[in-house]
Amino acid sequence: LVSDFFCPNAGGVETHIYFLAQCILELGHKVIVITHAYGKRKGIRYLSNGLKTFSSMAHEAMFNGWLMGIRTVFTDHSLFGFADASAILTNTLVLQYSLANVDRVICVSYTSKENTVLRGKLDPRKVFTIPNAIETRLFYPDPKQFYENPTTIIFLGRLVYRKGADLLCAIIPKVCTRHPRVRFIVGGDGPKRVDLEEMREQHHLHGRVTMLGTLPHDMVREVLVQGQIFINTSLTEAFCMSIVEAASCGLHVVSTRVGGVPEVLPAEFITLEEPVPDLLVDALSEAIRKRESKQLMDPMKKHKAVSNMYYWPEVAKRTEVVYQDAMRQPSPQWLLGIKKYADQGIGFGILYITVSIINMIFLTILEFFDPSAVSSHPTLWML
Repeated sequence: LVSDFFCPNAGGVETHIYFLAQCILELGHKVIVITHAYGKRKGIRYLSNGLKTFSSMAHEAMFNGWLMGIRTVFTDHSLFGFADASAILTNTLVLQYSLANVDRVICVSYTSKENTVLRGKLDPRKVFTIPNAIETRLFYPDPKQFYENPTTIIFLGRLVYRKGADLLCAIIPKVCTRHPRVRFIVGGDGPKRVDLEEMREQHHLHGRVTMLGTLPHDMVREVLVQGQIFINTSLTEAFCMSIVEAASCGLHVVSTRVGGVPEVLPAEFITLEEPVPDLLVDALSEAIRKRESKQLMDPMKKHKAVSNMYYWPEVAKRTEVVYQDAMRQPSPQWLLGIKKYADQGIGFGILYITVSIINMIFLTILEFFDPSAVSSHPTLWML
């Protein structure tokens, strides 16, 4: 498993990789996680059950894996556009070539699958949809706080443009004006935190808007259970783990209708609106009305339903099927892979072909001096 995002950092992708690895281990397989080096952390380290972390990059791993004859499976957790300069560069220079020789692709929603197929020019038959999951035993409701606390709206996420921090800045003052007893708890950090602090100062909302900053993942549940409503303002989202965690804790979710979000929860668990401040304010007001009139679903009933929807062992088994399908594919052929690069386009194709030839020569030299069949195992440092 190769990911830019992994422990000790906290986040949806980090959590997904960690628990997926744990479940695959329980199915009897060996799991290696390749990620970035963090600070002074060096070498190979065991997490619980023998999980290991290295330092590398996902696209580099797929590129070199193909050259080394290793089957590759790419899991896409993101949505990207097609029109802006960065998306065009990412799609044409990186993704299309990275996926040219991939064996199988996993996406976390049907919207994400459609997006990835178009961006990567993939055969849809190679792409599978497997949702994320959560460890619902870690995200359970606190009915006492749900019913006794004043109406509280929770936001947890990175305070960046893509997560809708600007929308949040516009929404909070309007909701507080309409509903004098409602309070907000905002967890997360990022460049837009300054804007939220200024909004709180300008509207004199220090007593009603609590800014928590970065939260360790083991504290997320403790924050969620303080509220009854969860607000997600993302402008693009392939799946959105945070709304599943919130629903598992019994909260009603109000979210922007973007990406794969409409696929995640049943209609009675979530209120969807376009990413427009006034529409989201109206949606929150309706959720507040239901909360005050005791029309929101019982949190324990909601938790039980979510537990049956997103179950890690089931996700791991479905992922295992895709991995086994990839293993049944013919061994990667070097000349065929070169042809696939050429088919993607002459300009960048020549670049990737050149790099492939250089890497293949380098791998041949390494194999001569240190044959993989007799290569010794590296020293391991135990955590």
